[in-house]
Amino acid sequence: MAEQRIHIFDTTLRDGEQVPGCKLNMDQKIEIALRLEELGVDIIEAGFPISSPGDFQSVEAIAKAVRHATVCGLSRAVEKDIETAAAALKYAARPRIHTGIGTSDMHIKFKLKSTEDKILERAVAAVKLAKSFVEDVEFYAEDAGRTNNEYLARVLEAVIKAGATVLNIPDTTGYCLPEQYGAKIRYLKENVKGIDKAILSTHCHNDLGLATANSIAGVQNGARQIECTINGIGERAGNTSLEEVVMIMRQHPDLNFVNNIQTQKIYKTSRLVSESMGMPVQPNKAIVGANAFAHSSGIHQDGVIKKRETYEIINPLDVGVDTSKIVLTARSGRAAVAYRAKNIGVNLTKEELDRVYADFLKVADSKKEVDDQDLNQIITKQEIAIPSS
Repeated sequence: MAEQRIHIFDTTLRDGEQVPGCKLNMDQKIEIALRLEELGVDIIEAGFPISSPGDFQSVEAIAKAVRHATVCGLSRAVEKDIETAAAALKYAARPRIHTGIGTSDMHIKFKLKSTEDKILERAVAAVKLAKSFVEDVEFYAEDAGRTNNEYLARVLEAVIKAGATVLNIPDTTGYCLPEQYGAKIRYLKENVKGIDKAILSTHCHNDLGLATANSIAGVQNGARQIECTINGIGERAGNTSLEEVVMIMRQHPDLNFVNNIQTQKIYKTSRLVSESMGMPVQPNKAIVGANAFAHSSGIHQDGVIKKRETYEIINPLDVGVDTSKIVLTARSGRAAVAYRAKNIGVNLTKEELDRVYADFLKVADSKKEVDDQDLNQIITKQEIAIPSS
């Protein structure tokens, strides 16, 4: 089967910035946008221009600064929103307006207090208006995860006729199971007339910890764009994590999916976003967490020292991390102690290692982690020479 190109749509600067306390200033937004472009992101959702004068100015500045990636501005299916988004994007080399409306019974009845027919009319009008400003128009069917498939197909068919080029199928509440979300994408692929004229997109939230799994299920069933954020940041429990879906595609070539992300730049991008937003990355976060390539169990350490692939399916260098970490704890074995001793210039004999290891365990039982200074003192106590640096 031929490789399928998956477009990476990053919404760190829009959905990601909606996290309480993660507000960025304009300079920070521009810096992150340029880093995302350098990373190889295809579409950068720069913000929600109608939401505030500051957001409008930031989207406009990003549109001026970014020259290769598509720059996208969000809007509701509201005339003023769309006009404002168009104005903010006027300097973009590749502008996209992202407009839409809720399509689930929950949204139609309780949020919008409307009917299916009226929502369909508003969707079509919004896309037509956006299309009068830009060629590239993305339509989102908010809460598509809980929307009846037949009605969703009817809405999408209508907005394709109105000019939509991308169809966003958000699992807004993170409700779907991967099989359900994949089946929904497949249903749309098979039942929406004119679907070949548009790209289906995933936009999955992580309320049940399934955002990444749902996004992969989506592309396996016909979606060709994934909407995601750096470090998986976003409202509530967050969004699909860019680094996770990208590395899944890389580590599973049998999926036949390719993307433009320069994976060696993932880690530094993760750090920039974390530091700029004041949003720490949890240590056990896949790909970019501090412990993603760290080993403290003696069994694991022995395996990794002998051959990294025994316990690591990803080479840390592939995501911009210098090396794996052998962390010395009370669960570490002799192989790890010998390895760390060698790193500080000491090649221990078997007899020396036995003596050092006995002392090491005493120290390790009293500390969470034994660092190089501790190890240096243990070795010195055994009257083993340590080369001067």
